[in-house]
Amino acid sequence: MNGTDARYTRFALCREMLDTVGVVDRFDPTATAEAAATIAEVGRLFLTGEGSSRIFPAKNAIRKAMAWGADLWVATDGSRQAATYELSKFAVFGASNSGRTAEVIAVLQRLANVGNPHRFGLTANEGTLLEQHAATTFILTCGWEQAVAATKSVVEQALVYQSIVSHVGGRDMVADLEGAAGSIEAAMKMSIDPGIVRTIVDAPTVYFAGYNDGVAEELTLKTNEIARKKSDFLEGTYAVHGIEEVMDPRDVVVVIDPIADEEAKFETVLVDGVGLTVVAISTVDTRFPTIRVPDAGEMNPFVFLAAGWNLLVEIGLALEIDLDKPERARKVGNEFGS
Repeated sequence: MNGTDARYTRFALCREMLDTVGVVDRFDPTATAEAAATIAEVGRLFLTGEGSSRIFPAKNAIRKAMAWGADLWVATDGSRQAATYELSKFAVFGASNSGRTAEVIAVLQRLANVGNPHRFGLTANEGTLLEQHAATTFILTCGWEQAVAATKSVVEQALVYQSIVSHVGGRDMVADLEGAAGSIEAAMKMSIDPGIVRTIVDAPTVYFAGYNDGVAEELTLKTNEIARKKSDFLEGTYAVHGIEEVMDPRDVVVVIDPIADEEAKFETVLVDGVGLTVVAISTVDTRFPTIRVPDAGEMNPFVFLAAGWNLLVEIGLALEIDLDKPERARKVGNEFGS
């Protein structure tokens, strides 16, 4: 993706993706310190929202908390399911860029009605219904996005959640962020092998595999919104545990940050067995065609996501798609009162 080429910059989607670099560079982890102290006292954090406002931000935070051994129980589910849970002992974050997402508003209303004071909102707009029903609201600095597919807001939401987990876990996120913006920019602007792009353009279905940290799952959704192709998320080794029975040799599996010990199995089952193409996004070379990105340490999931965006933009352009205007998808999935 070229930040000076009109082929890309004529789309709000590409401009907003590139804006992510500044969002990461400007992010201040200390802004969540007070909230993190409250959440640490509670000891339980539930992260809810719909679509892109939940998938990567919440699941990345869960993986970080588990990997770091933070003394914090972090969980997530969609808002309608969350409304069936007993959340009185949790601090709860409801994320909605518009501040009007019906499912999220309903959860916060319910928590307010039962007297849970630990209600947090995360939104890109001021003066919204979300803010009315949350006890504390964080307003994203990235601004409202014009493209239907959320990008820079997803990253800032994930930064907010990771900063909270960092505070609770005693990590220095300022140090973790060092150089991250440059790595994300490199991943978005790097040239993608045209052969990889063409193979995915021709694929009936694009599968994404990898850790359950939201990256592969979010890219699965973005494949629908940006490239308008069928896609599926295959967590962990799901890709080699039965679904190969219905895969097409023209399909492609994109593995995010593949685990070295699992590469041989993926090759045997998918490449040799099904006859399809496996592509990796990784900081190191793999046995598959690899989109290799800079190593940003604890911020690697953000870099992998940026590389995936880059790939999907190239696919969308190759298919001559209007990247900003899907035919059916909406910016606000289910607006309160509609």
